Amino acid sequence: MAYESNYPPTEVDVLEVKELPPARVMEATGGSDYFESRNGPFMVLFDYIRANDLAMTVPVEADPRPARMRFFVERGRAGELPSKDGAVKVYERPAQLVLAIGQRGAYSRENYDEGLAKLQAWLAEHPEYEPSGEPYAVYWDGPYKPWFLKRAEVHIPVTRKQ
Repeated sequence: MAYESNYPPTEVDVLEVKELPPARVMEATGGSDYFESRNGPFMVLFDYIRANDLAMTVPVEADPRPARMRFFVERGRAGELPSKDGAVKVYERPAQLVLAIGQRGAYSRENYDEGLAKLQAWLAEHPEYEPSGEPYAVYWDGPYKPWFLKRAEVHIPVTRKQ
């Protein structure tokens, strides 16, 4: 099944600075820790897109603490999207610059932490960039893909110092 991609993936084991395009985002919060949330935010968003006849897009993004997940509204979808009892927030996210690393493997805390450590080490060696937001995970594949084939990323929003 093909999904609309909101932005291109970072290749596995590649570290890059890339600009993400502006996007309309659906966001759900669910618990204090994403890796312990048992897919709570995912199911809230999945139910929301089904109820509103929206297409599934890739990637999905997840903030580890507090647990928050974002889906993207497909491009060209016009009109307002209703709130779901305050459980889903829909908003416009402006373009943003991120430091990204591509990964392969399970969507686990260990893989996330490993990618984050590599990004933080890169930032320590490149003072021309500074973090401008909290790190988050990016997931490209659905639950039925074997764990060893799944693609993920870790992003840190950054700005380039003048």
